[in-house]
Amino acid sequence: MSDDGHPAPDLSYRRGPVLLRGQQIPETTSDQRLLSGGDGADWLHGDPWRVMRIQSEFVEGFGALAEVGSAVSVFGSARVPADHPDYAIGVEVGRRLVEAGYAVITGGGPGIMEAANRGAKLGGGLSVGLGIELPFEQGMNKYVDLGVNFRYFFARKTMFMKYSEGFVVLPGGFGTFDELFEALTLVQTHKVISFPIVLVGRSYWQGLMDWVSNAVQERGMVGAADLELVKMVDSAEEAVAAVLARGAELRAEEERAAAETARAQQAAGSL
Repeated sequence: MSDDGHPAPDLSYRRGPVLLRGQQIPETTSDQRLLSGGDGADWLHGDPWRVMRIQSEFVEGFGALAEVGSAVSVFGSARVPADHPDYAIGVEVGRRLVEAGYAVITGGGPGIMEAANRGAKLGGGLSVGLGIELPFEQGMNKYVDLGVNFRYFFARKTMFMKYSEGFVVLPGGFGTFDELFEALTLVQTHKVISFPIVLVGRSYWQGLMDWVSNAVQERGMVGAADLELVKMVDSAEEAVAAVLARGAELRAEEERAAAETARAQQAAGSL
């Protein structure tokens, strides 16, 4: 990748199912074109067709991931080299997750994503990558068994949320923060079940959580219960244990709710 953020000439560029190289690599992404204001009413002629393309991304994603089964998403920086300690933790997280019976889902790129996919492969489990069209992305890493490339971030995010039963978040930048707070918001607002969200690396995440628990909570912008949505750990073993523990709690809650419903139905039937 060049210093200006554009792909080096020898890199591939994915736009949905299309592979582009060299002069075929566009100057803007599909998301950029979708979100640009446009001039006058010209957008009326282009955007309806984009709706069909967006619909096709959802259909393709749902079809590809429908049989993945229980899965956990692993997020983290694409910029972490293979000799970094965070990469080693990512490999261990991926391996331990598949050994515990989960498929591993990542963004399919390099760095932490590659590490988690690599660990899933080493553990003999299913390694999934959800790629995205970016002008500086390096494509799907070689450890992905099942890969889906998306043009639009919001379609890709839906797949992470729909097919994951938990999130393990290693150190990362703005993209990782975006994925973390997306998951937190959906859990906080009860748009999804209260799946586990685990931050790996106290030295990295502690400052963020201190800010949330002090400046944000003190102003009443989050509640004390909201802080309990996140668990912070230091090792891959702790991260996977936290996922398993929360999964067991959720299953127990579902079983209790089902039993209560059955008793209520039985009581109503005896009247």
